[in-house]
Amino acid sequence: DNGMTWSNEQVVWDDAKNTCGNPCPVVDEETGRIWLFMSWNNGKDKESDIINKTSLSSRLPYVCYSDDDGKTWSKPASLEETCRDPSWGWYATGPGIGIQVKKGSYKGRLVIPANHSYDDPQGNLAGGPYGYGAHVIYSDDHGKSWQISESIKPGCNESQVTELSDGTLLMNMRSYNNKQARAISYSTDGGQNWSEIEHDFQLVESLCQAAVLNFGEVDGQGVHLFLNPAVPHGRDHLTLKVSLDDCRSWSNSKLVYEGPAAYSCITRLPNGRVGLFFEAGEKRPYEKMIFVSFDWNEIFLTGTIVP
Repeated sequence: DNGMTWSNEQVVWDDAKNTCGNPCPVVDEETGRIWLFMSWNNGKDKESDIINKTSLSSRLPYVCYSDDDGKTWSKPASLEETCRDPSWGWYATGPGIGIQVKKGSYKGRLVIPANHSYDDPQGNLAGGPYGYGAHVIYSDDHGKSWQISESIKPGCNESQVTELSDGTLLMNMRSYNNKQARAISYSTDGGQNWSEIEHDFQLVESLCQAAVLNFGEVDGQGVHLFLNPAVPHGRDHLTLKVSLDDCRSWSNSKLVYEGPAAYSCITRLPNGRVGLFFEAGEKRPYEKMIFVSFDWNEIFLTGTIVP
């Protein structure tokens, strides 16, 4: 009912003390199937151990699906053989959402943003010669098979992908390049190959995940939305930005939550309202989860979304 009420929590995947996380769903609008990508690692391993390849096990991508709108889920299946370079250390899907390409020769392709750590002689990640990179997982046969793109690097991870009006894909990434801004890369072949990274200094960030969404048309105008803690340091002042020109400029911003806030997700609800789901709190950004929806026009009014 457009986020007014919610069912009880249910467990999609539980593997005792091992880590099952970084969920990243996408809906195949041609079949109705929801694909849910996740990452797994031995619960005794820390991220630094996995990056340095001294961990008990590798960090691996998995996928499961639901054909009944999320009520039940298939058993997660490993994608290690086809969607992980064996030289990588860390691996993470999302977090956030994937997309299905709507235009051009790659129409129908499912695209899942992901990231990894890689060998980098010039790098200094987790005290070793490693760096962070981003990539996508994609399928052209409705999930029967999956493959990975080339890496986007240096210094990029936790990514979200969106489709521009001409079918170009834009990857928006957390950046470790000391720019206090989001890293950007483009693909004109459905996500297989990516341009050199650049930074969008309109999108200030402080090393945190962010959300971006092609919201579709409003009054005949294509709209993209971007949400993150819009500060150069710390995690607070969660702010929604609007682009009306394929993410080239961000012409309006709206403070969503002034206090501590971190990871987030955006959706367009069936009734056309904007839906936001994010971490927030009074003293720390991880005290609670907040879902809020509002009419599109509220973006241009004064005041915060969440008082």
